[in-house]
Amino acid sequence: MAWKMPEEPFVDAEPDSLLETVIVPRTRDLGDGFEVRRALPSSRRRMVGPFIFMDQMGPAVLQAGKGLDVRPHPHIGLATVTYLFEGEVLHRDSLGVVQRIRPGAVNWMVAGRGIVHSERTPPELRVSSNRMFGIQFWVALPGKHEEDAPSFVHTPSEALPVVRDGGVELKLIAGEMAGARSPVTTQSALFYADVKLDAGARIPVPTVHEERGLFVAEGQVEVGGESFGPGQLLVLRPGKEVVARGGGTTRSRLLLFGGEPMDGPRHIWWNFVSSSKERIEQAKEDWTAQRIGQVPSESEFIPLPEPEPSVPRYP
Repeated sequence: MAWKMPEEPFVDAEPDSLLETVIVPRTRDLGDGFEVRRALPSSRRRMVGPFIFMDQMGPAVLQAGKGLDVRPHPHIGLATVTYLFEGEVLHRDSLGVVQRIRPGAVNWMVAGRGIVHSERTPPELRVSSNRMFGIQFWVALPGKHEEDAPSFVHTPSEALPVVRDGGVELKLIAGEMAGARSPVTTQSALFYADVKLDAGARIPVPTVHEERGLFVAEGQVEVGGESFGPGQLLVLRPGKEVVARGGGTTRSRLLLFGGEPMDGPRHIWWNFVSSSKERIEQAKEDWTAQRIGQVPSESEFIPLPEPEPSVPRYP
């Protein structure tokens, strides 16, 4: 049975339900046919563990002469986690890091007290059409790490553990799961996995962490006897034993992630995340005055949005 979005915000009050809520993100066209689906933050759920922001980029075909061009912009109080299924992005930041982001690799950028970066399609890929499909998370930093020095760590695909069991293939992006541990260093206890399921294959979602999410990237996934399709984010009920099953007749792909609840509320305004409203106001002033940093080899930047950014602010 396929799950259908109810008219009212879905919060399942049934004590035996496996799901707390389901989020079907709206699609935003950024131009040239490139679409972004924003699942977090949402009116249905602001965070899942420390994961405070989630964008699905594509899948899309970038035509010849076109490409992704996200000009230099700032972040504070979070870590960005970029993970691609297809395509390639050239990352540059104010630390002087220049890194090509390719499918299956993990790119963990800690903004801490402030960093600036750009994300663009490499020049040679613009000669012909190319595909882009990936996910970017923002992970809110614990209070004791909000003002850490910024950093960027690239972990190649081959360095990540892969667990295969029957029709299940799990690549562990961060944290621990299925007896494996990722080499990626995180600032809080969490897990994040890329899972491929053959039709009929099953995988249990660990209950170690209180807050857990399941995002369907491709294909169909069955949970609790209901079927969910691409782009749907399932927030699982704490403590419930949940088993995801590959649906349909082709291989499915999902992301499993989660962690413990944050150590306090977080405010989000544009690209800034903080436990302090005053700190966000300071970041706005710093970016206007160009005090956060500059990206070498970049002459452009995204100005502070006025009057309000496209990312909502949540107290």
